[in-house]
Amino acid sequence: MALTATKSSASKSSSKRRNYSSSDSDDDYSSVVDEGASGTLDLHHTVPLVSKYDDRIRPLLNCVDNLRHLKVMQEGIQLPTIVVVGDQSSGKSSVLESLARISLPRAQGICTRVPLIMRLQHHADPRPQLHLEYNNKSVVTDESRIEEDIIAATDEIAGNGKGISHTPLTLIVKKRGVPDLTMVDLPGITRVPVHGQPEDIYEQISAIITEYITPEESIILNVLSASVDFSTCESIRMSQRVDVTGQRTLAVVTKADKNPEGLLEKVTSNDVNVGLGYICVRNRVGKESYEEARIKEAKLFETHPLLSLVDKSMVGVPVLAEKLVEIQSTIISKCLPDIVTKINEKLTGYVDQLNKLPRKMTSVAEAMTAFMRIIGSVKESLRKILIRGEFEEYPDVKSMHGTARLSEMLNEYFVKLQATADNEGNGFFLMEEIRVLEEAKGIGLPNFLPRAAFLTILNRRVNGISRMPVEFVGNLWHYIEDVLISVLLRHSENYPPLQSSMRRSAHNLMAKIKAASVNRVIEMVEMEKMTDYTCNPEYTLIWQKLMSHEQAFVEAIIDHSKSGKINIEGLSYEVEHLRKYGVDVVKQAFDMKMRMIAYWKIVLRRMVDCMALHMLFSIQNLINRDMEVEILEELMAPHGGGIERMLEEAPMVAGKRDKLNRSIKLLRDSKEVVANVIDQIAAYGD
Repeated sequence: MALTATKSSASKSSSKRRNYSSSDSDDDYSSVVDEGASGTLDLHHTVPLVSKYDDRIRPLLNCVDNLRHLKVMQEGIQLPTIVVVGDQSSGKSSVLESLARISLPRAQGICTRVPLIMRLQHHADPRPQLHLEYNNKSVVTDESRIEEDIIAATDEIAGNGKGISHTPLTLIVKKRGVPDLTMVDLPGITRVPVHGQPEDIYEQISAIITEYITPEESIILNVLSASVDFSTCESIRMSQRVDVTGQRTLAVVTKADKNPEGLLEKVTSNDVNVGLGYICVRNRVGKESYEEARIKEAKLFETHPLLSLVDKSMVGVPVLAEKLVEIQSTIISKCLPDIVTKINEKLTGYVDQLNKLPRKMTSVAEAMTAFMRIIGSVKESLRKILIRGEFEEYPDVKSMHGTARLSEMLNEYFVKLQATADNEGNGFFLMEEIRVLEEAKGIGLPNFLPRAAFLTILNRRVNGISRMPVEFVGNLWHYIEDVLISVLLRHSENYPPLQSSMRRSAHNLMAKIKAASVNRVIEMVEMEKMTDYTCNPEYTLIWQKLMSHEQAFVEAIIDHSKSGKINIEGLSYEVEHLRKYGVDVVKQAFDMKMRMIAYWKIVLRRMVDCMALHMLFSIQNLINRDMEVEILEELMAPHGGGIERMLEEAPMVAGKRDKLNRSIKLLRDSKEVVANVIDQIAAYGD
């Protein structure tokens, strides 16, 4: 409500005053140009822009100036700013001199080499107060020394050459009758470097201007010379890049007295899309006083045959001052609630970040407590990732979706094993079995299947896949090691001295577990080679189903008129090469083959099932016991450094803590500044 009232007051005050000029008796704007039908200058002894309206706006402007002084923009909070831009020699300095009623440095080339923040403030004391602020110091000056003091300050900031700098210089002018304004004057745009200027002077100036005019909170005061085509001005082009609609751009046309021809058409056609309009002014000439310049300006726009046609709301430095004050009050009133919101959001975020930093520890007991808390957090994260399948801590990092990746690895392992069973149709059918049977013959009954022959083939097949389980556990623990180290480092990121010990212990632990797993799977392989056993009834069912094809197989061997192929459970086998062997030998080989097919399915599933159980069991032990024991042993080892190393705060953490504390202090100070001005506005409303 208070902000709305202030904005309304600005509109009412604006409607009451249009033009004014100044006398030279007391440094006060004491001449008002009456826009009556007579066309004469009616001088009234009043002080425009210094009224209750200004009393309401002054706290808002002070608020923004104080926030700028606190450097709140470093925290990403943009402030409403009137930014003055213009091509070199456009008359930018003359316009600012007319508003501030002081002399600014003038020279060939770039006069302004750093952003000059001009804070103008009316005050009742007839004695002006001027001072400069830069490099964390304040320098008192006066009107007779202001030019040389600005040059000295600029040299200190940007160097003694002709280079430029992003570091701002603040000029505070408290003077009777000046408008309450804060503006940022930027270096004039030049494309061709003069002697002593860097070759990329245009790019440097362009970067500074773009930095200041890009924020939506910035009002662009574009100073244009009446002598040029506005559409060719580089400052207009820069403005249009960031303010396409022109709603943030106000144009000031200088040197109107020297180039009156066509000016009316330029400022009324608005070919360059200046949304806030144009103000035409006459610059001070020679040794004219500011009061004389304003009187001559008013007379020029009243009497000149061409310039008098320009609407009176578009001419004169007084109109420019009033327009800027009105725009400034509007933009501040509009932006202040957003500034308050952003300050609160930033402050809350920084406080949360500070609270999340580890508390600086002073005793071993505190360090041990923090260590156990880290271990507890690591365990919980690993349980989520590797056991429960909860991935909220790493929603977008698929490599940390442990249960899914482990399932993929196990499925890939099974597919590789299964491929060995699917290759039954390769080679000459039953020839391996026949050769083994021939070598296993002994003295005994002819119709018994030699168990040694079956075990021989089983051993060969198990040896053929013996590398696969070892490769699987290698890949498995390599993946889990990556997950473990990632989780350990994340939870101990605030304790860099601890991280090296944790990483080392993780490597050592994984090496031990991998070695144990390799031994375990080698045992599994050796057990499969040792004997043929299963209590799974599926073995008998599969064997019986396969043996149901025996009669057809024997007939294909005996009857030479039939095809030399036979289909068994979807697989086609060539059998013509078996006709030279006796039927009993072939039947024995067929029986052993079918037994091996049935039993091999059991073996493969057993190897996958046992591997899965071993994997889950080992992961559980890793999380619940092995990890904590290994890390503690590493810390307590002579080279580990012990828990005491946690008492050393990392430089990165200390730096982050200091930065957060500075930002929090800045934002709290800013919040207090804003709260004070809101209280003042509320008091005016009462």
